Amino acid sequence: MPFPRTTVAGLSLSRLIIGTNYILGYSHKSVAWDNHIKAMNSSVESIASIIEAFLQHDVDTIMATISVCQNVIDAIKTAEDRTGKRVYRVDTPAINVDNTREARQEAMASFKKCAEAGADFCLIHHSSCEQLVNRNTRTIDRLPDYTSMMRECGLIPGLSAHMPEIVMFSDLNEYDVETYIQIYNSIGYLMQVEVETVHSVIQNAKKPVMTIKSMAAGRQTPFVGLNFVWNTIRPCDMVTIGCLTPDEVHVDVEISLAAIERRPPNVAGRGTINNTFKDIS
Repeated sequence: MPFPRTTVAGLSLSRLIIGTNYILGYSHKSVAWDNHIKAMNSSVESIASIIEAFLQHDVDTIMATISVCQNVIDAIKTAEDRTGKRVYRVDTPAINVDNTREARQEAMASFKKCAEAGADFCLIHHSSCEQLVNRNTRTIDRLPDYTSMMRECGLIPGLSAHMPEIVMFSDLNEYDVETYIQIYNSIGYLMQVEVETVHSVIQNAKKPVMTIKSMAAGRQTPFVGLNFVWNTIRPCDMVTIGCLTPDEVHVDVEISLAAIERRPPNVAGRGTINNTFKDIS
């Protein structure tokens, strides 16, 4: 079955999004884990095989700092050529947000690079976006300058949020933003407030939300992490997952589909020594 879809700014996207931390080497665990990821997925071929595995399920949306990752750009093109399927690109650039003419020129150059890399969406990375947040005035200062630049480059604007206030203040001020990235997992990993508050922010967001860190960067199993997120977001929202291998893709997609369909996942049990439950059907 094709994976369920949602609509963002008029585009039909898979509700599951291909994450890239387990491609680019951002384990959130250790340098050793980072290096292990990079060793496994350092080539265009290895990355393309992961994207192709997702495309087998019609999961056709990818999130990354695409414009600064040539291997990812090449791997997406390779997967598209092999499958004949289009991949929608969500780029998350970190930009210079200093209030100077030179910084604005740098930001514009970053957006142009996103467009040249084939990005459909441009969501300012949280590390840049958070510098603009003014909690006192409940605004995101100068944000319209940047969304206007994105539109000029043919990009669909969005914001990446670790701070839930980014979603709230953007909605409050009706900025030209079509979607959000928001950290969301059941243990609150990397979330700045309690899980219940972030749940409320997502439920009340005026635009679709792309959730990230659903498995708390590997601190939860896919069954636990994915079941929680899929069953506590809206039908318009999305879940981003990173996978190390194509086999992992197929397992995580099945667990996700089972969560959405409210059924047990059809996956093999984990291998353990002397598993007394292995023969129970």
